[in-house]
Amino acid sequence: MDILTIAFLVGVGVIAGIIAAIVGGAAVVIYPALIATGVPPHLAAVSNLASVMPGTMLAALSDRSQLPPFDRAFVSLIFASIIGAGIGAVCLVLTPERVFAQIVPLLLGFATLLFAYSERISRWLRKRAEGRGHAIAFNVASLKVVLPVSFYGGYFGAGVGILMLGVFSLATGGDYRSANVAKNFVSSLNGLAATLVFATQGVVLWPQTLALAAGTIGGGLVGAYVARIIPRNVIRVLVVVVGATLTIAFARRYWFGG
Repeated sequence: MDILTIAFLVGVGVIAGIIAAIVGGAAVVIYPALIATGVPPHLAAVSNLASVMPGTMLAALSDRSQLPPFDRAFVSLIFASIIGAGIGAVCLVLTPERVFAQIVPLLLGFATLLFAYSERISRWLRKRAEGRGHAIAFNVASLKVVLPVSFYGGYFGAGVGILMLGVFSLATGGDYRSANVAKNFVSSLNGLAATLVFATQGVVLWPQTLALAAGTIGGGLVGAYVARIIPRNVIRVLVVVVGATLTIAFARRYWFGG
């Protein structure tokens, strides 16, 4: 890999780290960049997952005061999420990505709608819970929801941040900052689990992955700061725009061969 390619991937990593820390969806720049440098699609998916992980972890830790309490519910969610990501990574190694990629546009479209209407959905859930005499806690993002999202995160990963942000927005009552930090923390642990699986199977392209990771670390820290000061409505628009862009891009790629 020559110096120009390294510089290109580091630059892409910075942009991807900012996107991942603020809204998720870093694959919108990483995946096509890797393809452009000659990386096969299957290995591009692997490098995408591995390279974003350090940046999102640092973004979460830099704003760790917004993490939910590490009680039994949240710790159980984390473990279930890691297991789901590990299983997804194993399936990626063993099966063609095209099998799962056919439903990627549907997942991304659902996640975009979920986040766009998360406040309305949260209000409805709270009213329903109050009517039954129950309070909504963070574990509203139940294991049956987190597990398949994490499986997808370990299998393909593109747009998983938007899926998690949508789920955690329900759990935090539409509080973007708390939902975003939880998303960054959990998705980074998922990325770590998936990377360990890929590394043991020898399918990680380390030069490309490390160049991207160097950029995502810086981008993740910048994104974590920006996420604290940017108005929530602006974030919501960005999430919806990124989600819609990803949905259209992957629909064209996997459904219409565009």
